[in-house]
Amino acid sequence: MQAKSRRSHLAPACLCLLVLSSCGGGERQDESEPEGEFKVRVVRAEFPAAQALAQRADLKITVRNAEATRSVPNIAVTVKGFDTRLENPGLADPGRPVFVINGEPKEIGGYPESKEKAPAGGETAYNGTWALGRLEPGRQKTFRWTVTAVRAGPYRLSYEVAAGLDGKAKAVGTGGRAPKGLLTGTIDGEAPDTRVGEDGRSIVEGVR
Repeated sequence: MQAKSRRSHLAPACLCLLVLSSCGGGERQDESEPEGEFKVRVVRAEFPAAQALAQRADLKITVRNAEATRSVPNIAVTVKGFDTRLENPGLADPGRPVFVINGEPKEIGGYPESKEKAPAGGETAYNGTWALGRLEPGRQKTFRWTVTAVRAGPYRLSYEVAAGLDGKAKAVGTGGRAPKGLLTGTIDGEAPDTRVGEDGRSIVEGVR
């Protein structure tokens, strides 16, 4: 059994969302967002602490609406740490992936495509942010990403929960702070001994 990452709460900070693109026409995801504070709890945040290059792993963050009568408008999670920046002024692009989100075969419009194995239907126009819509009182939702480690060394994944995408609806946890946390671990530089099974889909450990 793999060890789970250590978890710690970070200091309070505002959720900063970087817009990657804007949608032309149609209703914005945050257009009708109500204003106010909504009690949200992180039920669990799981990610293996010990990993290896080319090894798949699931990041799972489960959140619960702790309100008695009010629904959270649009429950969202921002994750940072899938990428890192190299301190090298000679690089045109210092960004390098630490984990890549795996693809999942899909058929779109009759043509084969690959969709990220990230929270289904949760894509937003904000970098590193996924939203799963309205969350009823007392209910919970799980955000799940299937990723593969591609860079050896220590890793740090931070996450923060929001009640909406516009900043008007704010998620608050213990002490009135935004629910957030940190997952840490190490990626071993030696890739596991795996191969594709005879069915052409499953991953098998060890040699034949």
